Amino acid sequence: MRRSIVLALAVCGAVSQAGAQTPPKDVVTGLTNPESVVVNGQGQVFVSVIGEFGRDGDGAVLKIDQGKAVPFVSGLDDPKGLVAHQQWLFVADKTRVLRIDSQGKSEVFAPASAFPTPPKFLNDLAVDVESGTLFVSDSGDLKGDEGAVFQISPKGDVSLVLDKKGLPALHTPNGLLLDGASHLLLGDFGTGALYRIKLANSSVEKIADDLGTVDGLAWDQFGRLFISDYKGGRVFAIARPGTKPVLLVEGLKSAADLTVDPAAKRLLIPDMGGGSVVSVAISIPGAEVNEEPLALKTEVAFPNLQWAGWKGETEDGRVNTLRPIVLTHANDGSNRLFVATQHGVIHTFPNDQKATQTTIFLDIQDRVSYHDNTNEEGFLGLTFHPRFKENGYFYVFYTTRKAKLTNVVTRFQVRKDDPNQADPDSEVEILRYEKPYWNHDGGTVVFGPDGYLYVTHGDGGAGNDPHENGQNLNTLLGKVLRIDVDHSEGGKNYAIPKDNPFVDQSDARPEIWAYGIRNIWRMAFDRKTGWLWAGEVGQNLWEEIDIITKGGNYGWNRREGFHPFGRKGVGPQPDLIEPIWEYYHHDTGKSITGGTVYRGPRLPELDGAYLYADYVSGRLWALRYDEAKGRVVENRPIPSRGLNVMSFSEDEKGEVYFLTTTINGQGIYWFSK
Repeated sequence: MRRSIVLALAVCGAVSQAGAQTPPKDVVTGLTNPESVVVNGQGQVFVSVIGEFGRDGDGAVLKIDQGKAVPFVSGLDDPKGLVAHQQWLFVADKTRVLRIDSQGKSEVFAPASAFPTPPKFLNDLAVDVESGTLFVSDSGDLKGDEGAVFQISPKGDVSLVLDKKGLPALHTPNGLLLDGASHLLLGDFGTGALYRIKLANSSVEKIADDLGTVDGLAWDQFGRLFISDYKGGRVFAIARPGTKPVLLVEGLKSAADLTVDPAAKRLLIPDMGGGSVVSVAISIPGAEVNEEPLALKTEVAFPNLQWAGWKGETEDGRVNTLRPIVLTHANDGSNRLFVATQHGVIHTFPNDQKATQTTIFLDIQDRVSYHDNTNEEGFLGLTFHPRFKENGYFYVFYTTRKAKLTNVVTRFQVRKDDPNQADPDSEVEILRYEKPYWNHDGGTVVFGPDGYLYVTHGDGGAGNDPHENGQNLNTLLGKVLRIDVDHSEGGKNYAIPKDNPFVDQSDARPEIWAYGIRNIWRMAFDRKTGWLWAGEVGQNLWEEIDIITKGGNYGWNRREGFHPFGRKGVGPQPDLIEPIWEYYHHDTGKSITGGTVYRGPRLPELDGAYLYADYVSGRLWALRYDEAKGRVVENRPIPSRGLNVMSFSEDEKGEVYFLTTTINGQGIYWFSK
């Protein structure tokens, strides 16, 4: 599968007229010039209404409750942009920005006097949900002059981001939206252009055009961008980078500053001329994604299993949590399962739902460094050699006690006289990682269909990749490696496959298979297609799913998901591979647990679906990627118990399980009807 293609947020030029959806539905009617709508963290919907144009004091913020608009704050002048952050609403009210608490009490957060130049007509607002920093557009004289974009700190200090000096083509700045944490999207009402502003230096690039009179911008939780055209009464959608804007809604009198209601999977659009707020289901023509929940259940697997040597409580009465981190099989026809714990114990037991007892296969707790306050370390990876039945080899990844901030990949061998016991004295070190910080260890080790060992390690930890390891080909950090463990060369206990992508590049480590990685938390091969799937944990806002290919650069720390990241962040580039899917932290989850493609016998309706989860929210999904269409066509929720999913795994037949921490021993789950 070839994925190193040129990608851009949108193609400047004509909008696709694929045809809008069914007409939107009224949410509330009878409003006087509704401008902006927002959904807060509790799912409450608010709308700003300007009132009569040119008349101060008759504007308001209303709360929508069961189809009725209830007054929340009144006596405003021309309230337009509206955003929610934590317990507050912020509203741009002509020449000032107000802050409103949960009881409807308002205060001036940024008065006109705080702006470096007197504002003319404050319009849209955007908020950085991590820092609380606000951005507000000033549409100037509405004729193409005196427009600007300002930044407002959490303390109310105002500074200039951009004006006509920095962008001579700027006409009437309006819609604003954060693109990652360090870039800002700006829609120009006067020209129909969409720009991306790099906040570090206020540089600007145009990324789309011909969008009418751009009023509002909104992301949904899966990275789809929506753009309202005020005078045209339309809404456009950009499904993902590289696709043209598609007409989604038409026929409104004037489409103002829209928002996404993630819980209801709908867009909320103020129709100013129609005096209403309307809704439309999120489904982009030509890029439809099935998001209907699957009629499946999760249930405990091996419910009677007892773990040898483990109890849920220590002798002095403290909780003793079991942390199963990997479940796998030896592919030797024995129908055994092996489960490794993060503390460093590998258990084995028959793959039988009636199994009652594990046997300790290997205990290396004396070598593994694990502590709850550095819980990205420990025993993290386990895989068996494809010819384990012949050679008895298996490979592990763990944080060693013998050196500080060091991870190792080592090989062990099973005892010749007991197939349920490994020899702890047989350890041979294969790879060593020295890392600057304790987090972002990754730790998946897995054999590919080519017989080579693939290993992933995160970027070295901390935040932002401070040493820029992701893009540095001279370090093994922030990479996926591919090595030949059946041969040795150069004084190492492995060899380099001759077709690795960087074997002939003098300034690169030849072990590297792919790079630009932040912290892949679980990768797995699809046993049918041979594709290598990975869940890449994001930092600020976006989690992503990647298909890892030879020599691929996955963008970190220049990109996070589909979005530029940091001071050196960039838009889509020809040499960077975009994810196939992303989701937004605050609405959906905060730490992806990558899974595996289902090829098991029990649930044929899941065949070919990539199963994954979010560790923080406990949500589960089944995703399908259509290679011919080059996009995801399904992302279907699976009813979950809100568990912290640590890993997905499969047995010898392809049946999929997921693992979670436990104090009662029931840490293995699977799916059922």
